[in-house]
Amino acid sequence: METRYNHKEIEEKWLKNWDEQKNFKPASDARRGSPTWLPLCAEHFSIVIPPPNVTGALHLGHALNNTIQDILIRYNRKLGKNTLWIPGTDHAGIATQAVVEKRLLKDERKTRHDLGREELVKRIWDWKNEYEARITSQLKLLGSSCDWGRQRFTLDPMCAKAVRYAFFNLFKKGLIFRGKRLVNWDTHLHTAVADDEIYHETVKGHFWTFKYPLADGSGYIPVATTRPETILGDTAVAVHPEDERYKKFIGKTLKVPFVNREIPVIADAILVDREFGTGSVKVTPAHDPNDYATGLRHKLPVLNILNEDGSLNENAGEFKGLKGEKARAAVVEGLEKQELLIKVEDHEMQVGKSDRSKTIIEPYLSDQWFVKMDKLAERAMQAVESGEVKFTPARYAKNYLNWLGEKRDWCISRQLWWGHQIPIWYASFEPTQFANRKDIHYFKAENGDWLVCSLEEDLPENEKLTRDPDVLDTWFSSALWPHSTMGWPSETEDLKNFYPTSVLVTARDIISLWVARMVIFSQENMGKIPFNNVYINPTILDGQGRRMSKSLGNGVDPVDIIEKYGADSLRFVMCSICTENQEARLPVKKEKLEDGREINISEKFEIGRNFGNKLWNAARFLQPHISGESLNRENRGSDNLEDKWILSRLNTVIKEIHSSIENYRFSEYAATIYHFVWDDLCSRYLEIKKGEISKESSSLLSYSLYTVLDLLHPIMPFITEELNTILFPNSQRVILREFPKANENLINAEIEKQFEDIFTIVEAVRSVRGRYSIAPPQKITAVAKTTVDLKSSKSMIEDLGLCSFELGEKPAFSASVVIPGGEVFVPLEGILNKETEIVRLKKEIEKAESFAVSIEKKLSNENFVKNAPAAVIDGERQKLATQKDIVEKCKVALTELT
Repeated sequence: METRYNHKEIEEKWLKNWDEQKNFKPASDARRGSPTWLPLCAEHFSIVIPPPNVTGALHLGHALNNTIQDILIRYNRKLGKNTLWIPGTDHAGIATQAVVEKRLLKDERKTRHDLGREELVKRIWDWKNEYEARITSQLKLLGSSCDWGRQRFTLDPMCAKAVRYAFFNLFKKGLIFRGKRLVNWDTHLHTAVADDEIYHETVKGHFWTFKYPLADGSGYIPVATTRPETILGDTAVAVHPEDERYKKFIGKTLKVPFVNREIPVIADAILVDREFGTGSVKVTPAHDPNDYATGLRHKLPVLNILNEDGSLNENAGEFKGLKGEKARAAVVEGLEKQELLIKVEDHEMQVGKSDRSKTIIEPYLSDQWFVKMDKLAERAMQAVESGEVKFTPARYAKNYLNWLGEKRDWCISRQLWWGHQIPIWYASFEPTQFANRKDIHYFKAENGDWLVCSLEEDLPENEKLTRDPDVLDTWFSSALWPHSTMGWPSETEDLKNFYPTSVLVTARDIISLWVARMVIFSQENMGKIPFNNVYINPTILDGQGRRMSKSLGNGVDPVDIIEKYGADSLRFVMCSICTENQEARLPVKKEKLEDGREINISEKFEIGRNFGNKLWNAARFLQPHISGESLNRENRGSDNLEDKWILSRLNTVIKEIHSSIENYRFSEYAATIYHFVWDDLCSRYLEIKKGEISKESSSLLSYSLYTVLDLLHPIMPFITEELNTILFPNSQRVILREFPKANENLINAEIEKQFEDIFTIVEAVRSVRGRYSIAPPQKITAVAKTTVDLKSSKSMIEDLGLCSFELGEKPAFSASVVIPGGEVFVPLEGILNKETEIVRLKKEIEKAESFAVSIEKKLSNENFVKNAPAAVIDGERQKLATQKDIVEKCKVALTELT
């Protein structure tokens, strides 16, 4: 064997091998590359990948998400199930168009209107092809065992057909309608966006209190607002019906400044909090959600004062054409000139911004397409309430149910050019030529237009038929993903064999945007749920608890990690951080490469690399002793106590790993196999056996290592395949082997407990050696005061601990370590000079405390914390923790000596 594990060569080798052997295809695909023991009609296990957006490269969150999916696929493949993992990408309408338009403006100083729809869409397809290839390459580097021959794209012909059929069916049932509603409007991209595609920022603004004059000139009502420019769209002022200050004004009319429209004073206890501000509220139904609801209750006019770009329109009178802060300033100046402004107060407020364009969102009255959600949402809620669809962690079911419980109609139209164009044509006459067509449905709208919906990809446009220019919300096509990728609406073999899918692995951010809608569409189109389980993977944060992002400069490229540490190392760490906590922290630091590039890395990935090296070195040590003759699952080893122990531990680990994976406890899976390999097999069993490896021990070691390769394969597929070909060249490849099953007859809890007690003593002795720098050749004695019976373990403790061992009370001048059920003492008389050691420890404490003070001073400096890179700050904090640890340990040692 090579002395070092070369991950680059080995990963490239196995990616090619798996692909050539078609090992990622389901067994039902002519059984190509399938295990010989797999029955043809095996239980299925299928996953559809959460399709990454073709907006750019993958990030660490994608690496985590796809590692978990691959663990589940590889595990279930080795259980003998007919497995399918469908890969693909999402066209991500608004996100992709926004990034391409941004590049167009930067590189060519052009807008989409300069290019026209056809040319812009062509540019976006070019972008898609480039970045989809990059994403696919990254997923393959990670080791994702997807069936790449089934790769899908949300705009490909198969998915496009599904979109048309889904829209047609809902339209025919009257569940899709067009209406004028208040929507979130992106004034930069000129499109509606969903509530979930908005983020909020706290900004410093003002409260402007002004006089709203009564129409008869007899007085005014004081009104406060954070958006004075919207006065021009007011259609009422509301007061509380029980507010004595304003009761007399209810029913009277006011005059809107600048435009002189008369509006009523209305009573509304829902909108108005009489204890807040002036106790009166201006009502602008076209530009505020709460005001819109108030307008519906009171049948108020809805007056739009904005153009699509956010500038004021003709309804704003003299302020027409002004936009944003300029419009606001002009209106405030006008109020001052008319002596209507009472006061201005500072005020912090939350402002909604578009997640894509980063510009302020305007509530905007617009004609849009909607899906009626009441009945659809109710049915989807029942799927989770009944336990038919289960969430892990279970608490996320609440997010799902709360969002669906609102039963808000879903705005599905977007004023974009990239995406599925809405399959609706407008006609000014009844299109009787389609009367007998089952693939076309039409009806007359309230405005007199005829709406024509077609299953066909296109209808001939002419003076009589005009297609709706809008595209569908990205989430419409994404909601069809589980069954559209398998060929629906056709009745395909994939739908028959693999639907519903087994589990969805996704992030908590898109439970409402995606998970809920997939359940809705699957129930509507397929008559069943799309998946049985939903596993919500953790969110990765940096060392300071911040989300990774370009703006913060703390993002980690998974390809950089694969280059430096290897895909297995990345996968192992991703698995190990999947805890119930759901927020995984990875300290990030910058590293300069030889080519001058600067990348972000996290030293946490060294854990994965070190584990791989440990396994590789153990295999190198054992290679001369490996026997391929006794690799059956019934290996019982010899009658030696340590052999019975390692067999018991191995079968306990097999049992625990099955439970961990089946219950989505991935961090437990990683910890279990890590501690078995590192501690039980290498640090304990091998240390016991390294003096003499008998034939029986060789057989047992071979069996243990062979089984470890199978147990570890779902997490670290590359190194396990490579070691298998080196150590067991005549065996089947690991990807095709059956996953180990625990032999309950070999599990002996009593022996495991006995050995745990032995190793606890040994590790206590070793910790004292480390604490006082006592070299291994130096003979020492260990004395244990414990309730545990260790008489029969005396020789093993002495061999492993390099000490003499006895039971008894604490000797004078000795170090101590607390263990479960007692203490271990190591006499230091004759080993250390007490006075010299006390002086040394005090100096160490003084040195470490001084260093800690200087670091604390630096970290308390606001300018340093504000301006230093995050990686530098994390490094200083780690140094501080190290110094404090030195102080603590030295003080413990000093206490023992004094």
